[in-house]
Amino acid sequence: MEFVVNDISQSEREVEITLNYDEIKNEIDNEVKKQSREIQLPGFRKGKVPKTILKQRYGNALEIEASEKVANARFWQLAKENNLRPVGQPVMTDLDFNPEKDFKFKVKYEVVPKIEVKDYKGQLIETPDIKVKPEEVEREINHILRSNSTDEVTDIVGDDENFVLDVELTRLNENGQPIENSKPEKMQIDLSNESVHTDIKTNAKGKKVGDKFKFHFHDERKVKNKEGQEESVTEHFDYEVLINGIKKIKLPELNEELIKKVTKDKIFTEEELRKEIEKDIKNYYEQRTEEYTRNKLISSIIKNNDFTPPSTLVDSILEEMVKSEEDRLKKQGMKKVDTNYLREYLKPSALNEVKWYQIKSEIQKKENLEVTDQELEELAKQDSEKTGLPVDKLLNYYKSSNQVERMLDKKLFDFLKMNNEIKKVDPEKLTQIQKEEKE
Repeated sequence: MEFVVNDISQSEREVEITLNYDEIKNEIDNEVKKQSREIQLPGFRKGKVPKTILKQRYGNALEIEASEKVANARFWQLAKENNLRPVGQPVMTDLDFNPEKDFKFKVKYEVVPKIEVKDYKGQLIETPDIKVKPEEVEREINHILRSNSTDEVTDIVGDDENFVLDVELTRLNENGQPIENSKPEKMQIDLSNESVHTDIKTNAKGKKVGDKFKFHFHDERKVKNKEGQEESVTEHFDYEVLINGIKKIKLPELNEELIKKVTKDKIFTEEELRKEIEKDIKNYYEQRTEEYTRNKLISSIIKNNDFTPPSTLVDSILEEMVKSEEDRLKKQGMKKVDTNYLREYLKPSALNEVKWYQIKSEIQKKENLEVTDQELEELAKQDSEKTGLPVDKLLNYYKSSNQVERMLDKKLFDFLKMNNEIKKVDPEKLTQIQKEEKE
């Protein structure tokens, strides 16, 4: 047997295989015999049709079909003996078989490409330096007060925003009249909600039950034109609001009793509560920044080591992502999901996931990053103290789950943070930089 492996791309190969007929004659004959046992013709019992009759009836069809099976078997034998490592399902691209002559065929297959990782150290990674603002703490305090508030019916909207209105909303045409055949929409408007339009909050002040007021709203969004380019589109809407009911929200006093209630007796004073809220917000921002830093490191390293991964692996990951997103959307009540759109939308993520898996594996090998048995045992001892579970059972669980992979990922991320310059910058400045880079 002779063979030549040709590189088509980083992840595609095509092998050309040539066999002497003597090498495969017995295999072809055996396959033809197997097929003959299943053939039944008029006047003959099943599997007892003479070779001469089969030849007259089918010509070389049985041999050609047998040759495909032989070619498939020989390819996998060759792949194993020569460490070809095909990924996914190989495809036969050419088969040249004539009985009694040489047998030639080609098989195209994908492989995980070998890459020499570079430029994963010494990179500048800018991340947002997010500070907790006083108004964020105040917003959480207000949320606590609102969650423990009471309400009472009143007949006029006061100067503050602690009012809830039952209204009928009517859309108006350009002449200021209700749009023909449209029905007023009943809804409830909480004036303290930040998302409520400013005009509504302003124009509702001093109004009574039965009064009306108007407000203007415009919607700005990006749409694609016929050439596929994004354009800014602004739409204007005018509405009339009829007030059917008004409730005044009565906020409680932020005293020791309320603080003990909302913190389950952990905190007693307003000062302590504000510090705890600030700490929680800060922790949240640190988690977000950590995730942002991780994503920036990954995207930077992928960019420095870009390659074409096997489409088989990408498609496999993509289908898992699409299925997961479909399930999530259906649980949220969406009855019809556009899977083609999801597939197109998620494809870049699937592509990067496959790329990163290969790149990080190469970095881990190059830097000798691994999780030792001792590290696993130390983790098991710590978790044993917390959970009360035996160390040996925890160890068995870690080894059968993806705990080792998670620990290795953390070790890799810590290594990358240590070996790259992580610079914190003003969030607004960072947003402007990113905007300019996109343009």
